[in-house]
Amino acid sequence: MFDVVALGELLIDFAARETDGDGYPTMAAHPGGAPCNFLAALSKYGAKTAFLGKVGEDAFGRLLQGTLEQAGIETRGLLLDPGVFTTLAFVTFDQGGERSFSFARKPGADTQLRFEELDLSLLDQAKVFHFGTLSLTDEPVRTATRKAVAYARERGKRITFDPNLRKPLWPDLEQARQEILWGLSQADVVKISDDEVDFLWGCGPEEGASRLLEEHGVSLAMVTRGPEGCYLSNGKASVSVRGPKVTPVDTTGAGDIFGGSAVSRLLELGREPAQLEREELEYVARFAATAASLSTQAPGGIPSIPDLETVLESMREQR
Repeated sequence: MFDVVALGELLIDFAARETDGDGYPTMAAHPGGAPCNFLAALSKYGAKTAFLGKVGEDAFGRLLQGTLEQAGIETRGLLLDPGVFTTLAFVTFDQGGERSFSFARKPGADTQLRFEELDLSLLDQAKVFHFGTLSLTDEPVRTATRKAVAYARERGKRITFDPNLRKPLWPDLEQARQEILWGLSQADVVKISDDEVDFLWGCGPEEGASRLLEEHGVSLAMVTRGPEGCYLSNGKASVSVRGPKVTPVDTTGAGDIFGGSAVSRLLELGREPAQLEREELEYVARFAATAASLSTQAPGGIPSIPDLETVLESMREQR
């Protein structure tokens, strides 16, 4: 059995480290892709995980396969395709560590995954199925994602969703909005950023969480707010939490790590998300906000995930 199976993109993040005299960046390569950052956090904190996706049968694809294996993520659902190249993302930063993205994905291997290629036995064995919207930007992976969600729902799996909006990947932002709204309508638990709430509805985190609960039938809404922390609500209780004060060097993957860390605590608690009491919601929020905040002090996504004792010690210090 698996606690969580995710479908989506696995790619290389090239992160700028410095620039030369002409303004060209020197870049460092790191494993990336929101669903795998999410799974890596879950694995780090004791969950059993598996991934469904596609990379190129190239040097980067083989590196990424090895990284997932090292992170404890089951890789038999990862396909290496000789006909397409592993997707690349180029990340540059402002002075506060915030990111801008450019993608080499025309097409990238992640977009070429077909439903017929999925190892559905992994979904059969899962408690939770997770997806995001980067697998809804292009065919054939859009159809694969929709069919996988339907397959999981029909079998009673809990569905978690992260919009993970990357505007440069959408030819039409209205299409992005509609795909996000579809994803929200499928999900039991949603991790969404305050920027994405504003993109969808032009409102703040609290109103956005209410809309998720009331209009989309979500059981638990988790709205991240960058350095301001997060807001969680399940209709029964709501909490706002800030993470520890840090000096970020790279925020890549922090939202994904938040999501994976939060779901790891939901699994630990073993209760329906809609039934969690305020103290339980606060525990989930504080753990996830702490893990995500600490991750920004190191470069990359998967490599930056702090270990369990580091997170717990930081939580004790915050008290």
